[in-house]
Amino acid sequence: MKATSLRFRLAVKRALDILVAGVCLVLFSPLLVAIGLILAVTTGRPVLFRQTRLGHHGHPFELLKFRTMTDDRDDRGILLADGERLTPIGRFLRQWSLDELPELLNVIKGEMSMVGPRPLLPEYWDLYSSRQRRRHEMPPGMAGPVPARGRNSLSWGEKFELDVWYVDNWSLRLDLVTFVATLWKAFRREGISAGDHATMPRFEGTSATVDEHGSSN
Repeated sequence: MKATSLRFRLAVKRALDILVAGVCLVLFSPLLVAIGLILAVTTGRPVLFRQTRLGHHGHPFELLKFRTMTDDRDDRGILLADGERLTPIGRFLRQWSLDELPELLNVIKGEMSMVGPRPLLPEYWDLYSSRQRRRHEMPPGMAGPVPARGRNSLSWGEKFELDVWYVDNWSLRLDLVTFVATLWKAFRREGISAGDHATMPRFEGTSATVDEHGSSN
């Protein structure tokens, strides 16, 4: 009975994902087009940033975001630090979380949910503890426990604990509360960066000391 109830609630969650993401795509379509045109003129093409991330049960998918950084490299061909590649329009988009709007397409495709743990890079998989890996027991989300509580102002350890707590306590009501809290944090533009990093240090298992290419959020 409990398994049947869980399947039903997950089916409702998926239906709500499609409904909310579809409505948002229609409502924000003028904004999406405007941002795309501005990026094409100021930063150049492509206007979308595509990167492989891990989704539900660790399955990889291609995350879509508006491009906020250049591909500038040093004399050795190595990408410059995030802070040096972040464009003025990119910084603005990040401050208001507008760079994440294309993820609505990931939600429609079933690769993401409106609410869940944030999708991270594939190379982190082998660095997770068995407990941390449990964050993938739920689909990744645009909103989630981490952006609702502080985003990049939190340590990796704090992020993973919040993700696992979300998995263990998930409900449709929790999704609603988390979604509203994430919108509030985005409106207040809190937790955009971590300390002296433009985005978030790379996860290194027990420490994070290197800037992540393309940002982890």
